Amino acid sequence: MILDAHGHVGNWPDFLIPDPTAEGLVATMDRIGVTAMGISHLLAVGPDAVRGNRLAMEIAERFPGRFGVWQVYNPHHRTPLTRDGVWGVKIHPDVHECRLDDPAYEPVWELGLPVLSHGQTDSPWSDPGQFATVASRHPGVPLLMGHTGLWPNGFARAARIVDDHPNLYLDVCGSKMTGRWIARLAALAGAERVVFGSDACFLDQRTGYGRIALAPLTDADRALVQGGNLARLLNLPATGPA
Repeated sequence: MILDAHGHVGNWPDFLIPDPTAEGLVATMDRIGVTAMGISHLLAVGPDAVRGNRLAMEIAERFPGRFGVWQVYNPHHRTPLTRDGVWGVKIHPDVHECRLDDPAYEPVWELGLPVLSHGQTDSPWSDPGQFATVASRHPGVPLLMGHTGLWPNGFARAARIVDDHPNLYLDVCGSKMTGRWIARLAALAGAERVVFGSDACFLDQRTGYGRIALAPLTDADRALVQGGNLARLLNLPATGPA
């Protein structure tokens, strides 16, 4: 089972996306064997979280079992949240310019579902140190650090932070990530704390999964990273999402 924790549909104003459609994602998923992918709609990350979340739910309904929804929460608009039919919550402190540890995100933590957050080393909004603060405040909430902090100079630090907080996980999507780094992160934090994400449709899912497939990992660790860990986090059946 291969589960992609970090994906999107839709367009973004300053980033070329050759194919922003769900149909394009499914075609790529079928080609490389990805069972399911967690998506947030880029309209939701951008100007309209309510409408974007509704579009993501409609996509999940059109492709049963292929997409899980990360509903986006905009802290400035106090976006309504649900527990039904979603994988969890997606937040983007850098786009919304609201620190990850800001009290404005309290409705997210109170919901108690898994949370995927953009992470960016040395950002005033989403530095890995803020993940440590939030993980300590809310130990019962699984929190995925998007991009493992994004920049290679922060990867090892991110792994050490995750190692100290049982509810923190590393999402390894990003153009700066490599197979060797994925293996090193698994060694530093434990393979059970590393999760495959591709950041498609921004980035090519084939390249993202290729890093996992060719990383110098044991077969057991690769199985955890490519799907086992996320299935455990989301309480998905071992044969794949319903």
